[in-house]
Amino acid sequence: MGVIKMDNVLSDIKKDYIVNLLKQGKREDGRGFDDYRQIELETGVASKADGSALVKLGTNQVMAGVKLKLGVPFSDVPASGVLMTNTELRPMASPTFEKGPPSEDSVEVSRVVDRGIRESNCIDLDKLCIEEGEKVWMVFVDIHSLDYRGNLFDAASLACIAALLNTSIPKIEDDRVIYGEVTKNKLPIIEKPVETTYAKIGSDIILDPNLEEELVMDARLTIATTEKGDICAMQKGGNGTFSQDEILEAISKSIIKGKELRAYL
Repeated sequence: MGVIKMDNVLSDIKKDYIVNLLKQGKREDGRGFDDYRQIELETGVASKADGSALVKLGTNQVMAGVKLKLGVPFSDVPASGVLMTNTELRPMASPTFEKGPPSEDSVEVSRVVDRGIRESNCIDLDKLCIEEGEKVWMVFVDIHSLDYRGNLFDAASLACIAALLNTSIPKIEDDRVIYGEVTKNKLPIIEKPVETTYAKIGSDIILDPNLEEELVMDARLTIATTEKGDICAMQKGGNGTFSQDEILEAISKSIIKGKELRAYL
């Protein structure tokens, strides 16, 4: 699904209100600069998936589903399973989304979430090898935005990790996958990366921007961290800039906030 840029949705009066409020150390919804909106997480929400999760971040709703299929490994890693991540921005989730081929926005979400999973070694892909060079498990992760109200990155990342943790490896019989028969075999998860996103509006930096804050932000920084406090992915968006000190401070806060997010897992 595609997305329409909504740069002119907010009136100048509304934009000035948000900016001036931040200068007073306040946010329109009453949160502190480093506070998330209310988070709710539920797993096993899609009966046809091998693993799934629904995350509510404020009024945001993001569902992630995992499907395992048998396939041929990549030639350069013949003894490793395959991970593929895709994002669908549904038109019913926001007037900013429209039908069409994947937009830059949906591709960016997929890449950032995928990078966090891949670079943290979240899944031990080597353990998904069935026959080297011939047959491995392929892990397909699908992200669906059901109700979009800003900061899709953090909600999608949390939903994906929860869905991966919820995933059971299907039964194989006569080289066929028997879907629907739940086994006790779980994905070999060895790390739980999460992402935290900051928006810079003027000289102020806030965590978890809502939709209206996103529409007036100058720049965005998403940081993925591991349980050990290592950085496994970063993505900067927007035309504005972050200073070195601002980035270092955001990283320090992300490590702390990452622990808060993992509590939901």
